[in-house]
Amino acid sequence: MTMPRESSAFSRDVIDAPSRAQPQQGRGLAGRLMLFVEGGHARACALLMLIACICFLPGITFLQPMDRDEPRYTQATKQMLETGDFIDIRFQDEARHKKPVGIYWMQAASVSVAEMLGVPEARTNVAIYRVPSILGALGAVLATYWAGLALARRREAFLAAAFMAASLILMVEARLAKTDAMLLACIVVAMGALARAYLVRGAAILPWAHVLLFWGAIGLGVLIKGPVILLFAGLAAVTLSIRERSLDWLRALRPGIGILIALAIAAPWFIAIGWRAGADFFAASAGQDMLGKLGTAQIYHWAPPGTYLALFFVTFWPAAILASIAVPFAWANRRVDVVAFLLAWIVPGWIVFELVPTKLPHYVMPVYPAIAILTAMAISHGFVGPHRPLARPVGIFLAFVPLVLVIALPIAGIQLGDGTLLFGMPLVVVAALIGLFAWRQFLKGRVVPAALTAVASAMVLSIGVFQFVQPLLRSLQVSPDLAAVARSLDCADPAFGTLGYREPSLVFLVGTDLAMLNSGADAVSFLEGGDCRMVFVESRQQEPFIAALRESEVTPALLTRVEGFNINGGRALDIGVYRVAP
Repeated sequence: MTMPRESSAFSRDVIDAPSRAQPQQGRGLAGRLMLFVEGGHARACALLMLIACICFLPGITFLQPMDRDEPRYTQATKQMLETGDFIDIRFQDEARHKKPVGIYWMQAASVSVAEMLGVPEARTNVAIYRVPSILGALGAVLATYWAGLALARRREAFLAAAFMAASLILMVEARLAKTDAMLLACIVVAMGALARAYLVRGAAILPWAHVLLFWGAIGLGVLIKGPVILLFAGLAAVTLSIRERSLDWLRALRPGIGILIALAIAAPWFIAIGWRAGADFFAASAGQDMLGKLGTAQIYHWAPPGTYLALFFVTFWPAAILASIAVPFAWANRRVDVVAFLLAWIVPGWIVFELVPTKLPHYVMPVYPAIAILTAMAISHGFVGPHRPLARPVGIFLAFVPLVLVIALPIAGIQLGDGTLLFGMPLVVVAALIGLFAWRQFLKGRVVPAALTAVASAMVLSIGVFQFVQPLLRSLQVSPDLAAVARSLDCADPAFGTLGYREPSLVFLVGTDLAMLNSGADAVSFLEGGDCRMVFVESRQQEPFIAALRESEVTPALLTRVEGFNINGGRALDIGVYRVAP
């Protein structure tokens, strides 16, 4: 294992004065916890997995398919299982060539195992499709610890990985059946291996295990989300090569055989889909998706530069405020090798994504492990504390997210008509109180205990929000409610159509053959096409649908109305369910 530089390599002006504020090793719960972690990697990893599972797993089976991206992935995977075609990616009849196939294969494997184990209705159980994301998030936490070991001491690596496990963005991504959690794991593994290659720089031979991990992660990352992993690893490598004025250090990664390994993982599917779809796949993935983010094709996600910086205090809570206090530490020590590597990991990628017009919160998530490691180093060296300028008042951001939710969730419940949401709030209040206690510890200069207490606040918040509050938000579960009504159509060869409400989650839950209807006349024609049919009519389409019915001989029964709220459109929904049956 490559050992980090000793603390003497760091600038003395940022580590002397604060050291007195740190608790003695072994004192208090935080000290005993750190002594436990120092007892071995198995202990540290076991504790990290406990923290991560508490942050990632609560509510995983209650959370409905989250429109729109998640059910697009799960439906495409479901169609692979239905058709047996694991090369082409489709959502109903539409080719879905924006992303490679890696995550679809992982989801398909998860569902197949569940079916082998006898899980009922596994193909419409979205929690099963989320297993790869959960594993990716857990892997990203362990990979952060592993990467940190190349750059810092064990306790710093542990603290950094705990920050990642508790981060709000990873809590969310772990619960969504998409690419980003697994991609993060690949990127952090690759960067951990790259760190070891950079730090040895000819002084030693990089073990083959690290070489295989690097190129294996690159190949898998490309198979999951195309060139994104190459962007982060490549920008860091270029930046460090400019610093060294040489590319020689990259030879430790044995690029000749390494590139072949990555190609062996990723290339077969790209060749297969290229043979099947021709130029259409590359036009959709490279042209419409990737280049669209650089131009105007995806302008509906536009946001100005600086957006990620503003979102950082939410997405990387609870460690974000500690990271912001650590910024001068990074600048003062920018010439230290380990800090230089972390900055090369963070800064170029962050700048690129701030400049790209299309912005989504998870785009910069791959730099968060480096921020976490750098923050843990600054804390360990006594730089972060109440003695820093403005640190005392801004320390309240350790409780920022739960404090906001204590206010916002009841208001949301009232607005959505989900008054019972208040019964799920006690743990959210507890999380806020723990966060305030973390601030109190910070004000006393007990920074490590404050950081660990903030992580505990995130763990309690995860249970409170996802296990207790989220299931009470019934108004958001429009598609599950419609699917439940659809299952009541007890006749041979049922068929379903929808008019006005076109969310992908409805396709996933009701069935691939769900007809997307464009007008009231289309809906009536659909009902006329058989004697076992059901159509969902959104209230804005109600009048033309009734008008078309008057000119038809079909007389469907209004079975029920489903009301709710569409978080994508930001509006209330009222959907009538009409049925014709023998």
